[in-house]
Amino acid sequence: MLNGQVSHWWEQIGVPEPRPKLRGHSTVDVAIVGAGFTGLWTAYYLAKANPDLDIAILEARHVGYGASGRNGGWLTNTITAGANHYLKTHSVQQINDFQLAMNRTVDEVINVCAAESIDADILRGGEFEVAYTPAQERRLRAHAEANKSWEHTGTMLLESAEALNKINVAGTRAALWHPHAARIHPAKLVRGLAETVERLGVKIYEDTRVKAIRPRQLELDGGTVNTTYIVRATEGFTAQLAGHKRLWLPMNSSMIVTEPLPESVWDELNWSAGEVLGDYAHVYMYAQRTADDRIAIGGRGVPYKYGSRTDMDGQTPQSTITGLQEILQRMFPQTQQAKIAHAWSGVLGVPRDWAATVGLDQQTGIGWAGGYVGTGVATTNLSGRTLRDLILGQETGLTRLPWVNHEVRKWEPEPLRWLATKGLYAAYGQADRSELKGREKSSTLALIADKITGKP
Repeated sequence: MLNGQVSHWWEQIGVPEPRPKLRGHSTVDVAIVGAGFTGLWTAYYLAKANPDLDIAILEARHVGYGASGRNGGWLTNTITAGANHYLKTHSVQQINDFQLAMNRTVDEVINVCAAESIDADILRGGEFEVAYTPAQERRLRAHAEANKSWEHTGTMLLESAEALNKINVAGTRAALWHPHAARIHPAKLVRGLAETVERLGVKIYEDTRVKAIRPRQLELDGGTVNTTYIVRATEGFTAQLAGHKRLWLPMNSSMIVTEPLPESVWDELNWSAGEVLGDYAHVYMYAQRTADDRIAIGGRGVPYKYGSRTDMDGQTPQSTITGLQEILQRMFPQTQQAKIAHAWSGVLGVPRDWAATVGLDQQTGIGWAGGYVGTGVATTNLSGRTLRDLILGQETGLTRLPWVNHEVRKWEPEPLRWLATKGLYAAYGQADRSELKGREKSSTLALIADKITGKP
């Protein structure tokens, strides 16, 4: 079994050939920090809108090295933190517009991939989430009822028999499904986007670490970049920038992928339409059936490292691998004999209120997007289009969405955030274990943890 080495996705297609480094002093129109989905989509839409712009992307390692090349491959319509998060500050119509924009974002990614000949193993099968304990079922049904209050969610409640016929997850009591989601291969998408923006004239520099962001200037190792606009697209690595230590908490997530499974197993699982799969546990899982017939499944391992440290190569503790394998085999007993081919980890950005944000400060020229909490595969595309409009000075429906220029307080200093995160995820884990033993209502520990963390 491979462990680390960035991700299975990159191992499968090969890490890209190194691009040039940027050193010394230079000037561009738009400098983008980070060559993941956020940075690449922003560059794509800016270059398409104004081919005369001089755009440079600066990446500390290589294209898609962070979450964009390590995630679970869920292209889905989720509003980070949920629609209810915005009820105190925005109208119901504005929130419904936000959901519609997210639905259309799924279509946009698929359409751009077709137009630009990016083969990312996309298969649109919707999002399928199951409940396999009484407490999970209560949460799922409550969520289904709440969704009736919102337009454009498209969710369907499936009872046990219908759900099992769609994907045969052992013990399924009920499920939710909606059509606005697709499976993708993350590294193929990020590689294709990088090649596309380069054809449009965007310059990508790798092995180019930005140490500090100042108004209209970036400080590098061995140089500076002067620019009219800056886009901070660093997501889970944001805490490494000077002055940003407490802005977003770098949350660790881990994945494993099986060897290719035989057709006999897939015949039993009924999982064939490209659905992405999740559950209603407090420490939830996420999974997909890959294009080459593996199951890739992820969840929380060690959720947070002291001082907002981030792993660099995806090395994953054996206890996390074992835990994910237990979830896999519990949900799919048919995989008991399946070998695990690869395990890896990465970080995602978590704001203090768990709500993603995109924005631009015209005075400093600094724009940003991130804090996706794991929903970034689609949301990054909406970020890119929104930043395009903000940078070009265009007021559009996208720039009026509720998350634009959303601000939230910083995380607590150490050791408080380490103690809190460690203790709260221990509470979530204990809650899930008690529910697996038959507890019928959500654990009080988990509810208290939700209140303290601000988790929706």
